[in-house]
Amino acid sequence: MRITFELPVHVGEDVVVCGDFNDWSRVAHRMGRVGDRFRATITVDSGTSYRFRYLIDNNRWENDEAADFYVPNNFGSEDAVIET
Repeated sequence: MRITFELPVHVGEDVVVCGDFNDWSRVAHRMGRVGDRFRATITVDSGTSYRFRYLIDNNRWENDEAADFYVPNNFGSEDAVIET
């Protein structure tokens, strides 16, 4: 299954989507600029839930407002979750 992640470009200069699907890699899924959006499309397994967050400018973590739900993480904040 393919999933597309998107954020508006005003959030920063460099955005990476990190999550269970890429072992939270800070380089595996760098988002490209497409018009006024950052965008990355990845392939994941169907029927699975994935935690994820956006790493913005290599120093700020943000969640996706369109996530299916959020769960607490070990760092005192929450991770976004997408169900496929």
